[in-house]
Amino acid sequence: MSTPAFERARLRTARELAGMSQAQLAREAGLTPAAISQFEGGAARPSPETFAALAEILAVPSGFFREPMAESHDGFFRSLRRTSVVDRRRARAIAHVAHDLAVRASGAQWFSLSDVPVLPVSGLETPIAEIEQAAARVRSLWRIPSGPAPNVVELLETHGVAVIRLPLDSADVDAFSLPFPDHPVVVLGTDKNDRARSRFDAAHELAHLVLHGEQIWGVKEVETQAHQFAAAFLMPASDIYSHLPTTVDWSTLFDLKRHWQVSLAALLMRARTLGRISESAYLTAIKTASARGWRRVEPVPLGRPEQPTKLLDYLASPDSGPARTVLPSQIVDSIETASAA
Repeated sequence: MSTPAFERARLRTARELAGMSQAQLAREAGLTPAAISQFEGGAARPSPETFAALAEILAVPSGFFREPMAESHDGFFRSLRRTSVVDRRRARAIAHVAHDLAVRASGAQWFSLSDVPVLPVSGLETPIAEIEQAAARVRSLWRIPSGPAPNVVELLETHGVAVIRLPLDSADVDAFSLPFPDHPVVVLGTDKNDRARSRFDAAHELAHLVLHGEQIWGVKEVETQAHQFAAAFLMPASDIYSHLPTTVDWSTLFDLKRHWQVSLAALLMRARTLGRISESAYLTAIKTASARGWRRVEPVPLGRPEQPTKLLDYLASPDSGPARTVLPSQIVDSIETASAA
């Protein structure tokens, strides 16, 4: 029997989807860890029998191992120190499956290629003015009118970004992204059901795709820059400055939250960044919000988070049949279930 085609990077992806180490997979398959390492590194290929056994153990179709594999870095994660390696690796593997779906959907004319602007930052100490200009540039290129940004998830999908929602099963992973050039992937968690926070998360991940891409990741400074971009993208200084209160007026802030579809925390930070309130007023407001329990659950709920639709529509179509035969059903099913909820 001839040895089947085998894309070595797919084995690592399937293993990380299952949350297994090389040693654990080796025990399940009756192999040595060295053999698994050689398969993943390309130094050896599994026999047809081993090939079939690995697919069964990892609960993936055998065709999954034959699919071409797009490469990217380890992903943009906000809480690297708190997020376990296992959680990050599983999340990254999920993003690869989402990218597979986007590629298939694009081939079936259900999805467009990415036109996310690439505006690299000048460095880790980039002035905030440069970040603000980048956010304004994206809004201009995407013809977003002044005022509150429209549905951010829909914007991302319209411009070729594959967005999915999943229960990420980790308090420290609530959103992340991978900058594939054809279809970047943004994964938003369903664990925290907050529209304002979800919009900010989506804008934050857009920032990574625009500012950082494949150039830089995994350091605190890029997360700070992404926060600055998200605030400027959702609340442009020229549009919101005169509306922000100069004292902590909760009634006004509640109204602004409804209008701009952002959190009270984001509004307070924006008011401080733009010099509308002082540092001491900001800190007092944060302490007040914390004492009232608003840091956990804010008043003035905005409704359910924005929902992705592009991949869901593709999965509901007959065109998705070929993708379903080669992609892990548990991940595809999770994307369908979470997105349709």
